[in-house]
Amino acid sequence: MTHGVLSVIAVAAALTHVLLVDYYVNEPWEKTLWIAMSGAFVGLLVWVRVLRPVQRMRNPWRVEEVIPEHGNSRTMVLKPEHPNSFAFDPGQFAWIMVRKSPFAITQHPFSISSSAEHPERLALTVKSAGDFTSALDSLQPGTTVYLDGPHGSFSVDRYEGPGFALIGGGVGVTPLMSIMRTLADREDVRPIYLFLGNHNLESTTFREEIEAMKARLDLNVVHVLSHPAEGWEGEKGHLGADVFRRHLPKRYERLQYFVCGPEALMDAVERSLSEVGIPEERVHSERFGMV
Repeated sequence: MTHGVLSVIAVAAALTHVLLVDYYVNEPWEKTLWIAMSGAFVGLLVWVRVLRPVQRMRNPWRVEEVIPEHGNSRTMVLKPEHPNSFAFDPGQFAWIMVRKSPFAITQHPFSISSSAEHPERLALTVKSAGDFTSALDSLQPGTTVYLDGPHGSFSVDRYEGPGFALIGGGVGVTPLMSIMRTLADREDVRPIYLFLGNHNLESTTFREEIEAMKARLDLNVVHVLSHPAEGWEGEKGHLGADVFRRHLPKRYERLQYFVCGPEALMDAVERSLSEVGIPEERVHSERFGMV
């Protein structure tokens, strides 16, 4: 909050200096432009640092449970303390504040893994990869958290197509899980081709539920394992053009493609999709490294 106040003071001082000196701007349109830009900056600051936090403060969420998952991941199941309208598209993400004030600057973005058809019970699945994510293990039911969202355009609801290819690595399956759960709840009959790259089958997050989803969706699953157990007869190595050629259907260029995972995996997958002739406008990636 102190930084925000100092920023407003600095902008006000600069604007006053510019207008009073009457050297930098002496035309009416120039003064109007300076005032408008300064007003826009202050307005944006007030929205981000005051109005949005107040909204979060009025709509707290509580941890219902923390579920261990394969792949050193866990799912936080959240329920709103008061009924709210947190509607989201499958595949979107939210910023979360845990054990912090809703006015805190530090926030963490995580993809939503639950169905968009049930926004009253939100699930965020994360992998232990640092102090914050590791600390989630100690969260107790009833802990208050604050959410900012939903955000992002990584969603099948925004890109119409006759079917979907969902490509993920590691915990990158999280937004893909939201997409599949949502489509299953909607009884969507369009085909889904799911490609998952992991170390081995045991580390594949949601693997049991994904198999069970074949009964609810027209779902084709391809596991690509870099270090499979002895006797594995499926795809080995890494996601690439050869794998896509072997498992995608005819006229696969008409599908919409959604890619999420480590940066290196997404770079390689995007190159591979281009190699097999997928139009660039049909490939959508979720890159938290750019957030």
